[in-house]
Amino acid sequence: MSEETAQNISDGDRRSFEERVFARFDALDSSVRDLDSNMRDIDARLQKLGTRAYDTKPIWEQALKEIVETRRELSKRLDRIEAIAHETHADLRDAEDRIGKLESEPTQ
Repeated sequence: MSEETAQNISDGDRRSFEERVFARFDALDSSVRDLDSNMRDIDARLQKLGTRAYDTKPIWEQALKEIVETRRELSKRLDRIEAIAHETHADLRDAEDRIGKLESEPTQ
């Protein structure tokens, strides 16, 4: 840097060297505070997202519980339908036997 440029810089800023250094430190400190604040905001947002992920767990547990209950209910209903089908089949056999007896009896 030439002496003339150095003198222009000095003439342009009449503050003392210490004042300029402290001003730079203040600016850096402000930047660091802003960065720290932004990092805290990001951390808070990440924690909130993590909490939301855990919030869905009860929903899935409830859905699974309902699926299991539905399966059990369906199984019970199918058992009832099967019992009714067997009962109907037995009644049909009895009816067929009765019809067969009636048909085999001599008519007068």
